[in-house]
Amino acid sequence: MIRLKLYKLLGRLSYLFCLSCCAGIFATAGCRPLTPPMELPVASSLVLDELVIYSDFQLPENHRLLQDLEDMRAQLTTTLALPASNEPVEVYLFKTPRRYHRFLSRRYPKYPERRAFFVQTDTRLCVYTYWGDHIAEDLCHEVCHGYLHAAVPRIPLWIDEGLAEFYECDRGQTGWNPSQYDLLIAARDKTDWQPNLKRLEKRTRTEELTELDYAESWLWAHFLLRTTDSRTALLQEYLADCRSGTGDIFSEKIRQAEPSYVENVLLHLEQTGPNGIK
Repeated sequence: MIRLKLYKLLGRLSYLFCLSCCAGIFATAGCRPLTPPMELPVASSLVLDELVIYSDFQLPENHRLLQDLEDMRAQLTTTLALPASNEPVEVYLFKTPRRYHRFLSRRYPKYPERRAFFVQTDTRLCVYTYWGDHIAEDLCHEVCHGYLHAAVPRIPLWIDEGLAEFYECDRGQTGWNPSQYDLLIAARDKTDWQPNLKRLEKRTRTEELTELDYAESWLWAHFLLRTTDSRTALLQEYLADCRSGTGDIFSEKIRQAEPSYVENVLLHLEQTGPNGIK
């Protein structure tokens, strides 16, 4: 159930007032008093358990998208056997792309142009986006990052992005992502593409990922969560290892359990086409 917790908002808004006077606090050592405010959208606020949503317009408390985000958190926790987390995930929702891109250019000038993005610091998990035609897809993808990092702060990039792609389209009901599927099929047909989990595991920064890397990450997530219970359990064990800082890299873990895993994931891609399972 969506709950509006007004008693928490005064303290948070006071904090945001201080934050607006200290542009640069996310990435620099101290405040810069002469820097203009960051123009964060804080006119309206909603608290949905772990999720805290700030916006510069009135967002209906019973909006279906908000319920979807709460449901996604419960599903992630159950499916991935993640521990419950009380760490807040802050969402800053701009009314227009113009306001969002103005904020992005001032606060994160080196970031690529994107409709939404997630930022993790030592103390905060934040999502920034705007209300547009792709809001459901964008918000589910980035908030999924927030939920994952709250439970597994050092989650590897490949599975972090793979799970976000899995949950962005249908909130994880099937994990089916047609655009990523189409990209993989086209790459296979035109370039003889082959999945390579070991290569993906070497990617540690988002800017290193290509569109095909995102698609392959989705494929691995779909393969692990939509085929057999033993593969899902393997992923759950791996995420538990990531939380504790122990265990092998996943490619070694799955190779030991399933030596032909590369061939099997390719077979899964074939069977998960428009006329196959989803």
